[in-house]
Amino acid sequence: MRQRGTRRHLLMPASRRGQRRVHRPARDAGTSALELAIVAPVLLSLIFFSLQAAFFFYGRAAATHAAREGVSLLRLAEDQQQYAALRPDAMARTTRFASNVGGPGLTDAEATSTYVEEGDGTARVTVTVSGRVITLVPGLNLTATADASGTVERFLEPEPAP
Repeated sequence: MRQRGTRRHLLMPASRRGQRRVHRPARDAGTSALELAIVAPVLLSLIFFSLQAAFFFYGRAAATHAAREGVSLLRLAEDQQQYAALRPDAMARTTRFASNVGGPGLTDAEATSTYVEEGDGTARVTVTVSGRVITLVPGLNLTATADASGTVERFLEPEPAP
């Protein structure tokens, strides 16, 4: 029989004195390890999926910003000849911009552009930037593509006053 004044009784916190210890049945032994073995892969997969989604959206944002930069450079071409003259430099600068902004998040960036004359005398420039996104899964190849377009700016002579 247990005596109240024993040393073991005095070392217990006051909140646990007088409580009996509950023993688990032997059939519950190891359930924590089993639960961890089931939950851990699901949790790790969720974390990796979240990181992969973040990498993809970062790469797409970098491609979008680079495409907008390319459009702002090419909108100054008033006709096909000026567009042809500006295009090589603008595409090189757009690709360099995508590499600098994207860093390792957007690799092998490529930029293409089109110049379309509209029927109402205006023109439209479209720039498309695409590149590979960094991945956590070996063998998974994700490509982020973004395009931007804008109306070409036309500078007109003012009409003479009557």
